[in-house]
Amino acid sequence: MPINITDITTRATAEHQSTEHELSWQESALCAQTGPEFFFPAPGSSTREAKRLCGACEGREACLQYALANDERFGVWGGLSEKERQNLRRTAGH
Repeated sequence: MPINITDITTRATAEHQSTEHELSWQESALCAQTGPEFFFPAPGSSTREAKRLCGACEGREACLQYALANDERFGVWGGLSEKERQNLRRTAGH
């Protein structure tokens, strides 16, 4: 199912302004069942495996919201790499 980027960035901004973040999605996230090496690969390494796992995860949208709201700059979050999230922020800001 495609992710509506406009909705996510809007909600991410609102979430960031909130003092309490909902993190229950982390308990059932597929990344919690695998090692961090998939989601935080060495520079220049492939993120393909992490993105594949994210694509099958029910918490993907909440994860991406969290990453955007908290300016996560490293690793794969919500199926997007650092560079992809940076491009998303740039695109959403215009």
